[in-house]
Amino acid sequence: MRLGGRLAGAIEVLDDIETRRRPVADALKDWGLSHRFAGSGDRAAIGNIVYDALRMKLSHAWLLDDDSALTLGYAVMFRQWDFTPEALAAELDGDRFAPAPLPEERLKALAERQIEDAPLHVQGDIPEWAVASFERNFADNWLNEARALTARPSLDLRVNTLKADRGKVVHALERAGAEACRLAPQGVRVAAGKLSDRLPNVTAELSFAKGWFEVQDEGSQLVAGLVMAQEGEQILDYCAGGGGKTLALSAIMHNKGQVHAYDADRKRLSPIIERLKRAGTRNVQVHDGLPALKPYIGKFDRVLIDAPCTGTGTWRRRPDTKWRLTEKNLGERVAQQREVLEAAISYVRPGGHLAYVTCSLLPQENQEQVQGFLSAHPEFELRSSQPDFATLTGQSAVMPLDANGTGVTLSPATTDTDGFYFCMLQRRAG
Repeated sequence: MRLGGRLAGAIEVLDDIETRRRPVADALKDWGLSHRFAGSGDRAAIGNIVYDALRMKLSHAWLLDDDSALTLGYAVMFRQWDFTPEALAAELDGDRFAPAPLPEERLKALAERQIEDAPLHVQGDIPEWAVASFERNFADNWLNEARALTARPSLDLRVNTLKADRGKVVHALERAGAEACRLAPQGVRVAAGKLSDRLPNVTAELSFAKGWFEVQDEGSQLVAGLVMAQEGEQILDYCAGGGGKTLALSAIMHNKGQVHAYDADRKRLSPIIERLKRAGTRNVQVHDGLPALKPYIGKFDRVLIDAPCTGTGTWRRRPDTKWRLTEKNLGERVAQQREVLEAAISYVRPGGHLAYVTCSLLPQENQEQVQGFLSAHPEFELRSSQPDFATLTGQSAVMPLDANGTGVTLSPATTDTDGFYFCMLQRRAG
């Protein structure tokens, strides 16, 4: 397919997403099934256009004075793929599969408007209601933090040190352009592609089948590392999901001690079994019901809570969720987090540690949630993560700490990772 056909396909998918209010992944999958003539390169290019459009949906619509799928598709070409209107017209000329031309009034608006004149939430491409939260979290830098969430994310991998080392994985993925991550000690990164470039399917590699690495964002690797798991400890991953952090903890502990993985959602937990086998872990127990954890009440050295959250830190990867999120959703997540905290703390032994993690950048789910917890539970106290972050990354210059110097906030703008919040609490021994 030429660019015209790819652009038309992306516009069709964008219209489907808006009309049927459905996740972008579902819309792209259905488009591919109904257009089997499209090759993998075509589908990748269409996906890139769709995701690019959704990341900058507000500013695209403001600059071109329209939010239709047709306008958003063309806006990607002009603002993210670096076509001038004249160059794009020449590229699409004679392509019978190209979309309808963009109306002249849209081009006129683009020529006359400047993004600096737009409302701040439009400049940052975030919902207007979220501005106050970003301001509380990032003060004067909030707009830069919001804009960083509109960029394409890299493909990050975590080396499984039970089977390989980073040099071995980088060499195995040399043709994919893999390089060592800057902060995560076992991280490997494949840079985000440009325009129609597609990221490599690393899970089809023999090295993946051998268990040498897992796909895991560098930020997720860092917060798993900040748990500071030690060999021989008893650790509970209370919201284990698919097991990414469980696997990381097992490798950090060199298969010594025990990691107990639990999640209330059995569907989310189910992929962990195959992943554990591939990784060669021997110190993980998986639980899909609370009765199995009853004997461990008050026994764990460390409990990790990767709490349910709004996922605002992952908006680069899931931009469609940015426009579906509401203040009501935020309130529901905050309530769920309180429930999870209350349920999980009983497993922490005296003197043990509680690690609280979200992939959110909103203070209601992070610092404010922790402050509320500490007010209700004086038996816990904050532990600064500053020395742990420096030890983990070997970077003293990069210190993404909160104002009180305790929690860590990772973000695309500050650490070039997905957005994560980490805070370590300790149960008093007495």
